[in-house]
Amino acid sequence: MHRYQGIKDSFVENHIFLSRTVILFILMLLLIAVLIARLIYLQVVGHSQYHGMATNNRIKVTSVPPTRGIIYDKHGRILAENLPSYSLEIIPDQVVDMDDTLQRLQSALAIPEEKIEAFKKHRNRYKHFDSIPLLMQLSQLEVAKFAVLRHTFPGVDIQARLIRHYPYAELTAHVVGYVGRINEQELKVLPESEYRSIHTIGKVGVELAYEDILRGHAGYSEIETNALGKPINELGKIKPTPGADIYLTLDVDLQKVAYDALAEYNGAVVAIDLQTGGVLVQVSKASFDPNSFVSGISYADYKALNTSKNKPLFDRVLRGQYPPGSTLKPFIGLAGLEYNVTNMHQTLFCPGYYKLPNQSHKYRDWKKWGHGRVNLDIAITQSCDVYFYDMSLALGIDKLSTFLHKFGFGQQTGIDLKGEKAGLLPSREWKRIHREQAWFPGETLITGIGQGFTQVTPIQLAQATATLANQGKILTPYLAERIIDNEREIVAKHTVQQDIGLKPANVKDIINAMVHVVHSPRGTAKRIANDIDYQIAGKTGTAQVYTIKQDEEYDEEEIAFNMRDHALFIAFAPADNPKIAVAVIAEHGSHGSSIAAPIAATVIKQYLADK
Repeated sequence: MHRYQGIKDSFVENHIFLSRTVILFILMLLLIAVLIARLIYLQVVGHSQYHGMATNNRIKVTSVPPTRGIIYDKHGRILAENLPSYSLEIIPDQVVDMDDTLQRLQSALAIPEEKIEAFKKHRNRYKHFDSIPLLMQLSQLEVAKFAVLRHTFPGVDIQARLIRHYPYAELTAHVVGYVGRINEQELKVLPESEYRSIHTIGKVGVELAYEDILRGHAGYSEIETNALGKPINELGKIKPTPGADIYLTLDVDLQKVAYDALAEYNGAVVAIDLQTGGVLVQVSKASFDPNSFVSGISYADYKALNTSKNKPLFDRVLRGQYPPGSTLKPFIGLAGLEYNVTNMHQTLFCPGYYKLPNQSHKYRDWKKWGHGRVNLDIAITQSCDVYFYDMSLALGIDKLSTFLHKFGFGQQTGIDLKGEKAGLLPSREWKRIHREQAWFPGETLITGIGQGFTQVTPIQLAQATATLANQGKILTPYLAERIIDNEREIVAKHTVQQDIGLKPANVKDIINAMVHVVHSPRGTAKRIANDIDYQIAGKTGTAQVYTIKQDEEYDEEEIAFNMRDHALFIAFAPADNPKIAVAVIAEHGSHGSSIAAPIAATVIKQYLADK
């Protein structure tokens, strides 16, 4: 049998070995080239990018909230301050399962569902490494509860923050205002750089009007963190700029006197310093506790306020619009003198009603049997409607509207707050545009006694009274007297807006008549003249809430409280050298003489006693 046995070929084997060695070497060179190229890219070409990314992983830049400015009254009493408080906050970056964390927190601390929903809405505007409040103003019990469970909630911690507090609560709620959580609409327009670490914003009052000044500017802090994102060192810090402090013209003691004087009535009291235009008193009642809004009011509490029949959230001083009633008569009387339609000696017989020529409709006087023969002085002193029906008809709506416009009726006063209403000063043109109707003579008559279409705000009425007291010089009411920041003090400069050019003799006659309202035995406000050694110039007003038919009689006892007339009073004192002007509206107070006048007198007497 033949057996085959191959012969070993050394040449071929060496060739194969050599080829494989060369190929392996080339592959190694290629791999080394790739590594070198990658190294060059990372170290040279992409150095800046990757260095930045590495730094960002290591260093977190967080904004530091500024301290909000303090609000004081004119005597330095604190009206809005910042108090330390604890809040439960979450850093989303450090939370693995946010839904689970929120659910367990809600269960452990009995957090209302609306707080959870509010957190979910707010977290979208913050960076993932920002600390976002979930629950503010924690009680000691809540702090203690969470301290026990803290290790089970990574990314959740208790932080100390400053929170707004209003020591006078209801007394200054409308004028000072309040701060509240930033809502979704505000989120869309607020500059992120200024509000990244700020969770509240001024909502109404001075807090809203001076938000930019009170807020301050946020600072920044560079925090070095470890691989788990835990802060280990502060590398740098730009300090926040605190908000400026504001001193108001408001006298909080006088504010309390006015608030208490309103007693059970809702309404408004405004007092103005006649030398400067500074607002001394700005009471709107009913009121509310602004502290409940600071960290987020509950839905139930807000609903209770919003649906209350007393309307505590409604700022009556700036937004309440009322018929001025007979408080308009001094201005109408002055118009009659300025246009030479009447004089202080011209008389008219008041039988208790007034009729237009060829009409049977009777425009009634408040005094059923009439005032008899009266001149302008008596007409103001006793508030005779018939006299002003007749004079208003003689003036005509065009002159009436033009003259009242000079005193600011139908216009915003320009006070340094937001949300002011303009009231309504009717005119022939206004009715044509807004009602698409012609003006009727009867409407001129009732305009002359402050009824009909005419609507004024309490701040408007106070400004007009101040203008009369100042002989026609209009002052723009204001609240911010001084603004003090870290570097300087800014004193508000408020000057006379304009002089409407009244004849001094005419103004003097009207003021004398207003003095008789208070100091004459037949004056409608004679009861407030006791125990004072100076004179008050005033005018009572009673504004109808609903219209009485020709065959009806106004019987207060038979009318529901919310349908009774409003009581008004305007005044300034001392009459010969006025220092303070006051306007009062007591809703459904029925009588300006017995309800509103004593309130104004209380404010005036207290103010002048303190001078």
